[in-house]
Amino acid sequence: LVLIGGFVQLLAGFLAFRKYDHLGGAAFLTFSALWSSYGATRIIVAVGNSEGFAAGSIAFLVLNAFLIILASSFNVVLLCTTLAMELLAVCFLLFTLENLPLPFEIVMLSIFSIICFYGATASLANSMFGKELMMMGPPLFTAESSKKDAEDPPPCICPKSHCTSGLRTIAELLNTGAVCGVPTDTVYALAASCKHPQAIEKVYRIKDRPQEKPICIFISNLDQLRAAAPPISPLLWEFMENVYPGGIGCIIKKGEWLKKLGVGAGYSRVGTQDSIMIRVPDLTVLVHLIDMTGPLAITSANPSGEVDSTHHDMVISRLGHKLEGVLCDGESDEVVASTVVNCTKIDESGITIVREGCVPAGKVMQIFERVKNR
Repeated sequence: LVLIGGFVQLLAGFLAFRKYDHLGGAAFLTFSALWSSYGATRIIVAVGNSEGFAAGSIAFLVLNAFLIILASSFNVVLLCTTLAMELLAVCFLLFTLENLPLPFEIVMLSIFSIICFYGATASLANSMFGKELMMMGPPLFTAESSKKDAEDPPPCICPKSHCTSGLRTIAELLNTGAVCGVPTDTVYALAASCKHPQAIEKVYRIKDRPQEKPICIFISNLDQLRAAAPPISPLLWEFMENVYPGGIGCIIKKGEWLKKLGVGAGYSRVGTQDSIMIRVPDLTVLVHLIDMTGPLAITSANPSGEVDSTHHDMVISRLGHKLEGVLCDGESDEVVASTVVNCTKIDESGITIVREGCVPAGKVMQIFERVKNR
């Protein structure tokens, strides 16, 4: 009987560990050891060898006291089992000291046997079938966490960039005139559809951006630009083919060809009166988004004069309450924005660096010299 009881407790402990119930597993393994030790002690003591068992029983008493505290936050059965185990450990100690009343031992063993076998059977049944077939009872108390049970919802729609549904959600928002935070191949940006001039105006208000600072546009590939047939020289075409896609934006002369590109009603709100900066980003998710929306008016996603946003969490915390959505893509590829190059007089006097960004000015000039020398 002792060996069977110890084996059942051992099996219940291993099953509990397989379900990642570490407390239940530790409790049942401990009970298995004590159950077996108690029976073995009776046999050993019967032949006159009881040295060392008193210290072991005291150790069980201390260990099981901690299990009682933990078990009270799990379920009634486990709590009753640990309490019965504590009394059995007392019997163990009294027995080794040859001071155990026989009626007390019989009562405690009976109570412990009933609780233990019920607990082990319930644990086996519930673990095997994956649901509570045998009642285990509610916890005596539950520890309250100081943290909120759930995080506060984001101030705007925040889909993941790797999900097609997330990309479609942001595209639909942009197509209806919303302003959204999007990842780029440099830092995060605010995007508005060039078909909605009111959305571009909203970008200025969100950033508190001075009206005299122009906003550039992003397209998905150079073929879109070729289809619009802008008056661009062969040298400029060659230069753009060498820098696109990538973190270099080219300022070129503005014209009616932008409407063929798909800029539409936002023509007067992008670029300056005479020029506009165009860039082809080297980021797949953004290129797909532009294919779904058409050209996007783009500017960095930060309050004017502050550092760039390099993670979608920065965009949400700084500007999320003013945006309709943020496309979440984790850390940005760069920590600074793109390099801006004035190409409006590329055939007469070459190019000039307007803003040095993620691509060093020296590298830009090397590309231009290589293209020009061809």
